[in-house]
Amino acid sequence: MLKIHLAVFLFGFAGLFGKFLSCSPFIIVLGRTFFAALALFIYAKLFSQTKLDISGKRSFFFLILQGILLAGHWVSFFMAIQISSVAVGLVTFSSFPLFVTFMEPFFFKEPLKKRDITTALAVLSGIILVIPNVDLSNNITLGGLYGILSGLSFAVLTLVNRKNAKVSDPIALAFYQNLFAAIFLIFPILVFPVLIIRPRAPNLGDLPSLILLGVVFTAMAHTFFIQSLTKIRAQTASVITGLEPVYGIVLAFFLLNQIPRAQTLAGGIVIITASIAAGYYSRNKT
Repeated sequence: MLKIHLAVFLFGFAGLFGKFLSCSPFIIVLGRTFFAALALFIYAKLFSQTKLDISGKRSFFFLILQGILLAGHWVSFFMAIQISSVAVGLVTFSSFPLFVTFMEPFFFKEPLKKRDITTALAVLSGIILVIPNVDLSNNITLGGLYGILSGLSFAVLTLVNRKNAKVSDPIALAFYQNLFAAIFLIFPILVFPVLIIRPRAPNLGDLPSLILLGVVFTAMAHTFFIQSLTKIRAQTASVITGLEPVYGIVLAFFLLNQIPRAQTLAGGIVIITASIAAGYYSRNKT
């Protein structure tokens, strides 16, 4: 539980880099995943007993799939933040417990509990409060839709991580996910440079922020998150991650002077309540 909460705090802070860096989300995520993979590789070789060997074509395929899912999740996440705000991007991303709740029983042949459904619906009601209408010309709506897309891709990734976390080293999983995410992002950047590089290309001034984002707010946070999945259910972890908007909104207020709308705050309160309830029931269960 301590690791999942620390990971969520770091993830919440990472959202602010969407505003700190004005370059394209594709470039941000490429830098984030590259430096995260590099940090994890150095840690595995010098400071741990982690083996980075890949055994079997099936494992190789699923690691590539996880990398693609991770890249898609983060690109849509930073697009949501750049188009709208840190608060909208984080709150709508937190819709992913809703997806996890109804997909987890199918993935792991577990019963769908009424309590889980109630918690997921509470999260959904919080998301509805954030999105004002269905007008795609509205930046809040468009950013919210990208946030929901980010939540869907992260839900699938969380379920796959839960399955692999019990048979694979968490550091190795995090390394390969970030490595394959970075490799996957190179293709669209090379093929569509005019579209992908906008609003501007990165410069040397962005490098320290990208390194910090990759090493601390990605490599460390990602490893903690995967490690937590060896002890708790994916649905519980996903709802606890609903606290991410809280950390992000508070940090954005103090560091970026972004004041969220009342509806966004109301949605956040609903999600916080659901997160606390999920953590309480998980603790009683264990």
